[in-house]
Amino acid sequence: MSRSEQAGPRTAITNVRVFDGRQLQPPGTVVIEGDRIGSDAGGAQLVDGGGGVLLPGLIDAHVHVHDRHQLVLLSGFGVTTALDMASLPEVINPLRGAAGLTDIRSAGTPAIAPGSLHSRIPGTGQRGLLAGAGQAAGFVADRVAEGSDYIKIIVGSPGPSHDQATLDALVAAAREHAKLSVAHASSFEAVEMAQRAGVRVLTHVPLDKALDETAAALASADSRILIPTLAMMEGIVAQSAPPGADYAAARQSVTIMHQAGVPILAGTDANASPGVPAAVGHGSSLHHELELLVDAGLSTLDALRGATSRPARYFGLGDRGVIEPGRRADLVLIDGDPLQDITATRSIRRIWCGGTEVAPL
Repeated sequence: MSRSEQAGPRTAITNVRVFDGRQLQPPGTVVIEGDRIGSDAGGAQLVDGGGGVLLPGLIDAHVHVHDRHQLVLLSGFGVTTALDMASLPEVINPLRGAAGLTDIRSAGTPAIAPGSLHSRIPGTGQRGLLAGAGQAAGFVADRVAEGSDYIKIIVGSPGPSHDQATLDALVAAAREHAKLSVAHASSFEAVEMAQRAGVRVLTHVPLDKALDETAAALASADSRILIPTLAMMEGIVAQSAPPGADYAAARQSVTIMHQAGVPILAGTDANASPGVPAAVGHGSSLHHELELLVDAGLSTLDALRGATSRPARYFGLGDRGVIEPGRRADLVLIDGDPLQDITATRSIRRIWCGGTEVAPL
């Protein structure tokens, strides 16, 4: 029996302009074969794309997922992959691999300094505590054993924070386990500490003082990645209004980092946890994040890559983020051309998540 016969019925989406994760292609046909993108349209059920644009399933590079309903929201807005940035393993692991819903990866429990604001978060706040550099190797080994896909480190949480030696030890331990280190860093000082430690991924951007050319040059030289979560930073200023917080600093930080050549990934910090500084909706917020990234100086092409091919590449998800045979059939059909107007990503007509069609919200 051939592979196509094993996969069952095929769907051929015709008359679509394909954004393949790199550029917009001329009108053509994309075949869905099981949960993969195929190449043979023979005998397939035809879906007329009506001249719309077919995108790879969108990837939100910073979310917090706690239940199945949040996966429904994500998939219904075309977010077919989400990178969870802090959850207890007993909560997140049962949500992995849900058929027809957003596929997730997770940091599991983050590293948190005792007495910090994050230490008060129910569940993860206590599980993630470590008091010094001597506990770093054991902490990372425990996270790997629990199934963490990357290691999240809270840097500069209000209240007591990890010292530089502890940050250095956590990053080194993550490297020994071949795991990306991701630093929560929402102040200028926290970014400096995270960069000194050699973290691979910065998430958030400062609200107290914009990153400067020196910080951007260091990030570029060290091949660092930035997930700025502008939707969250904007939300904090609007909803919490902490003293000294200025969205302009966050926006300028993205502009400077982008101009220095630092890869920017689209992440929102979507969450529904009580007590967070800003409520950011699952799924819908990624479209707003793309608009904020363009407002901060990214081209529409860079923004789209930041929600498709780039997060797939940098987080080792080699089976998605682009549209080509053999990749996961994560697809979003939209009206309009997002390369001309990034808001077109909101005009969703149809969604396929791992080859299963889901209804747009």
